[in-house]
Amino acid sequence: QVQLVESGGGLVQAGGSLRLSCAASGRTFSHYAMGWFRQAPGKEREFVTGISRGDTRTYYADSVKARFTISRDNAKNTVYLQMNSLKPEDTAVYYCAASSKYGVVPREYDYWGQGTQVTVSS
Repeated sequence: QVQLVESGGGLVQAGGSLRLSCAASGRTFSHYAMGWFRQAPGKEREFVTGISRGDTRTYYADSVKARFTISRDNAKNTVYLQMNSLKPEDTAVYYCAASSKYGVVPREYDYWGQGTQVTVSS
């Protein structure tokens, strides 16, 4: 089992920045690829970004490219999501997830955090 706890969400004005953190405990963190997803009210959960186990590969949804950056610190069992130039359409609950693969769809992820709310005002 892997337990994931997100933090860092909040309310920010458009154009602002937030940094989300996801702390992992349980099984060896470095064995898992990590991803961030988000879900807005009335919408399906969507992939935002992912990072491979060894921090060598990252992938971003087109909607967040050049604005968001994923990183991980295996020594701290933590994955981060730096979000810059935030837009109102980024408003959602953001979830981190762990996967034994390296995918972009929710079903490829084995463990999920409880989510943290990000609200971007216009």
